[in-house]
Amino acid sequence: MSLSELGRYNEALPGLEKGFGRSTDPEIRRMCGLQLLRAYTGLKRDDKAVEVALQLNRLYADDPEVLYQTGKIYGSFAFQTMHQLWHVGPDSIWRHQAAAEAYESQNAFDQALIQYRAVLTADPRRPGIHYRIGRTLLSRQREHNTAEGSEEAAQEFEQELQIDPSNANAAYELGEIHRRAERLEQAQQLFEHSLKYYPDFEEAHLGLSAALISENKPEEALLHLQKAVAINPQNEVAWYRLAIVQRALGNNAAQEMALAEFKRLHEKSSQQNLTTNFLTPQEVTKQEIDANASH
Repeated sequence: MSLSELGRYNEALPGLEKGFGRSTDPEIRRMCGLQLLRAYTGLKRDDKAVEVALQLNRLYADDPEVLYQTGKIYGSFAFQTMHQLWHVGPDSIWRHQAAAEAYESQNAFDQALIQYRAVLTADPRRPGIHYRIGRTLLSRQREHNTAEGSEEAAQEFEQELQIDPSNANAAYELGEIHRRAERLEQAQQLFEHSLKYYPDFEEAHLGLSAALISENKPEEALLHLQKAVAINPQNEVAWYRLAIVQRALGNNAAQEMALAEFKRLHEKSSQQNLTTNFLTPQEVTKQEIDANASH
């Protein structure tokens, strides 16, 4: 390990590889693994560094230093891979899609749209791209806090479903746009379409329950809320809507229980003040408690 610290990586490798592969002492194995990351990176052997990083993550899944160091390895490897893509395929579909996703993750929505549309210019029926354009339009709408963008996004989701009817996310997003515009029958059909292909789609169950509540169909909404709670008991929106439905059905005890669970989860989330989408862009629009709802 001292040889690795001194930058004498070739000399350090045999001992580090032996210690990491054979040591029965967890701390020694951990230290050897971390130094192996350093040595392989210094020798530009990125594939071996990633291999060790994956092993370290399996062995020390809750170790903050291991997570930090392996995260740096993955990030560096991803950057180098994307750089190589830029070099070998500057005009390829994959280069445009990678650029679009990078711009989208940085909230550079206009640039992302340009790159996604470049993909469609090369391959008009490429699955997933109309969906990503629709999601980018919705993200830009929220960023600018404007009402404009939903209908344009809806057209993109419709085109995605023409290309790939099994895209449950596109059906859900289109359903949510219709629901918020109070086109409840279309919303219900689209949520049901989404659930046909993805039966455990939590947000689709919640979206469908909201449409059914607005249509005064609490019995039907109850089934989807119970499913949503079973999928994710920590979702406060599901418990809130469940309380509304139980009240509509006259189930007072069940209403109080659901409302109590909602309040507990809501207080917990407020105290933690966590950001749900810390590392990756939100894949679908999350259901929220309606501003005009009551309990």
